[in-house]
Amino acid sequence: MTRFRRTFVPLAGIVAVSIGLTACGGTTQDSASNSGGGDRATGTANPDAPIQDGLQVAFLPKQLNNPYSDIEVGGGKTAVEEFGGEYKLVGPNDASASSQVSYINTLIQQGQNVINIAANDPNAVCPSLNQARDAGIKVVTFDSDAAEDCRDLFINQATTQGVGETLAKMTSEQIGGTGKIAVLSATPNATNQNAWIEVLKAELASKPEYRNIELVATVYGNDDDQKSFQETQGLLQTYPDLKAIVSPTTVGIAAAARYISSSSYKGNVVLTGLGTPNQMREYVKNGTVKEFALWDPTNIGYLSAYAGAALASGQITGAEGQKFTAGKLGEYTIGAGGEVVLGPPTVFDANTIDQYNF
Repeated sequence: MTRFRRTFVPLAGIVAVSIGLTACGGTTQDSASNSGGGDRATGTANPDAPIQDGLQVAFLPKQLNNPYSDIEVGGGKTAVEEFGGEYKLVGPNDASASSQVSYINTLIQQGQNVINIAANDPNAVCPSLNQARDAGIKVVTFDSDAAEDCRDLFINQATTQGVGETLAKMTSEQIGGTGKIAVLSATPNATNQNAWIEVLKAELASKPEYRNIELVATVYGNDDDQKSFQETQGLLQTYPDLKAIVSPTTVGIAAAARYISSSSYKGNVVLTGLGTPNQMREYVKNGTVKEFALWDPTNIGYLSAYAGAALASGQITGAEGQKFTAGKLGEYTIGAGGEVVLGPPTVFDANTIDQYNF
């Protein structure tokens, strides 16, 4: 089990939070093996090696100008500045499957030391990522994984199982364990979204307390505010007896909240999922949303940057069981399949949301 220090940034200061779940994560783990990064976790690690000066560390999020991604890469920038590296941010304006490939190729040409990427598709980016690794560039995925054989480490915000269980539990509690629900996801190929939804489905199908809940539809807002808004409207028109919408994407849940808050569905249809406190505060306070969950996305980018620096500096190779220190977050241990878990999500509601500022 990964050893970690969970750090969140509330208004009153930094506190550690937990909701008693297993440490959680964002993509499928079927391909997990006993060593990280496919066959590349080789060589000898020197855990006492210092972080190299002037490391060139690039961040490639799913898309630019996405509020959630902006928070993640902001944490990465902070970390890179802490260890004296050179930070670069590049990325597409859309989250399509192949939109990141050209940026990876450019980063290879520029000779970056580390590429940190939140993959829009687990396979479309692999040929380019392996070209980067052949060129000696360390590849760390964060938030949304690529296929295991084309990266060195994966920084998982939480375990897939933990997130899916949290979504099922929050939804069931708010609808009294019975009724029709729908999912408003990001893109059809988003590995983290799909993995969480699969766990949600399995929970609903296997646990007796969820036997009266029916998942009637999954729709995709493509992590676009307007499309997510329209998909919310479509769901509610298509299923007039819908009891809840579950949106495991920060863009989707905020857009859905905006629609529901000014409609007759407010107070009648439950909305829950994954969102940031600053995005959702208004909707919690006006009664549109009772509770939702997330982790501190700043720390995902921060941990990803330090993991890349540890790889590039030879402190670790990416093999299971190796340890490295990630600045203020403390020590982490690499798990099976090259996975490093940030920590469990926390649930936000009217009583807790003002403790957080991100």
